[in-house]
Amino acid sequence: MAIVQQRRGREARRAERLHAPIVQKRTLVRDIPLYELLDAEGLEVVHDASMTVLEEIGIEFRDGEALALWRAAGADVKGQRVRLPRELVLAKLSTLPATFVQHARNPERSVTIGGRHTVFAPTYGSPFVRGFDNVRRYGTIEDLRNFVKLAYLTPHIHHSGGVICEPVDVPVPKRHLEMVYTHIKHSDKPFMGMVTAQERAEDTVTMARLLFGEAFVERNCVLVSVVNCNSPLVWDGTMLAALKVYARANQAVLVTPFIMAGAMSPASTAGAVAQLNAEVVAGLAFTQLVRPGAPMVYGCFVSTVSMQSGAPMMGTPEPAQMIYLSTQLARKYKVPVRAGGMLCGSKIADAQAAYESVQTMIPTLLGGTNFVLHSAGWLEAGLCAGYGKFVLDADQVGMLERFAHGVDLGPEGLAMDALREVGPGGHYLGCAHTRRHYTTAFYLPATCDNNSYEQWQAEGEFDANARALVTARRMLDEYEAPPLDLGIDEALCAFIAKRKAELPDDVS
Repeated sequence: MAIVQQRRGREARRAERLHAPIVQKRTLVRDIPLYELLDAEGLEVVHDASMTVLEEIGIEFRDGEALALWRAAGADVKGQRVRLPRELVLAKLSTLPATFVQHARNPERSVTIGGRHTVFAPTYGSPFVRGFDNVRRYGTIEDLRNFVKLAYLTPHIHHSGGVICEPVDVPVPKRHLEMVYTHIKHSDKPFMGMVTAQERAEDTVTMARLLFGEAFVERNCVLVSVVNCNSPLVWDGTMLAALKVYARANQAVLVTPFIMAGAMSPASTAGAVAQLNAEVVAGLAFTQLVRPGAPMVYGCFVSTVSMQSGAPMMGTPEPAQMIYLSTQLARKYKVPVRAGGMLCGSKIADAQAAYESVQTMIPTLLGGTNFVLHSAGWLEAGLCAGYGKFVLDADQVGMLERFAHGVDLGPEGLAMDALREVGPGGHYLGCAHTRRHYTTAFYLPATCDNNSYEQWQAEGEFDANARALVTARRMLDEYEAPPLDLGIDEALCAFIAKRKAELPDDVS
């Protein structure tokens, strides 16, 4: 009888935890020291190598307006190759804000990017989804809505993200409209803009102006987007077109080389980072030619390539080193930095996925990353977004947040009253200090099973992914949309209808 009552008590406490009100977390402010892999002299060696790349090898800018702007600024432009004096690059970097706020439609959800702040955002860009039946398939607009709702409901995810998965059931030319509206409608957290064509970036800015007001958008950052360098050493016309749209609108971009070391950069840590740094600072400096003072983020996405298969590898030592070096360089230039994420090459949410993801997120946190894309849901080197993986990752992010708050050395943290009350030979389970803190003293993982073997067996022998899928389904069942002004909603829907009528259903 006592065992039955004990089990019922555990079940009641679990139900209370599962259905407790969601308390959203503000942007993480790290209270732990940064880990720096290189000393000042070593960092200067990598910086100098990057500047040599810019001055002697140069970078291609495949856009006529970009070439004209560089030429007017004093760069050496021959064809599409631009060679940049380090003094010019550093002067342009100095006009970038070290910290800025991305405003959300709910001011309580706005995030600070830079300094000691870390913002966690979901995975991005996956064409496939691993669904509730644990089967891999193409993503749909309903999947995107589900992931946006999960991000909205998850306390430790501060940002709604962007293309969490590709909704392949929506025509490509019109897809961006549905994706942006999904973030606006189903969440009140900040969100990302679309970048796959100039007009899609322009439509995103227009929708942001309808949501926030034109004057507010002119003065404030309400969008963060991501553009990728075509490594090695090429900024292509499509990415530059989107980058110009956002810079002119005073909106932020994660300016990010996409490095797979050994294929798209040298097969060495220092060489890969030297190239990455040259690519990203050239892109950042270019944004300041377009609009001085526009907020931007130093972007770093790194993996290595298996020399046996050519497949990307994540969670291994070299990408961790690259994250540490990139975050150090960004701090040297006083620019906010994006790096890392819950990156893995595993096809499912298994032990490999867990190891690789956490091995990537530890340097992401300890290196001082300000914006973490791919914080939840990433599988299969980014080809797939998983519902179970999303919930598992979000739980790990919560643990990392708790760790990053540091150690409480105040009276409650040192707990001298508890030590005096219990004394030698006692226990702390019923003392006053424990009663005050028993619900908050330690992080309680939402997806881990710490019960007895017999209870785990009686409850169905669920593994972590199965438990996470149950949690994700329950969250979606309990979702309630945040309020959205009816007039704004109608204006957005009218704009979307107008643009859809103007756009084709295919790109042929």
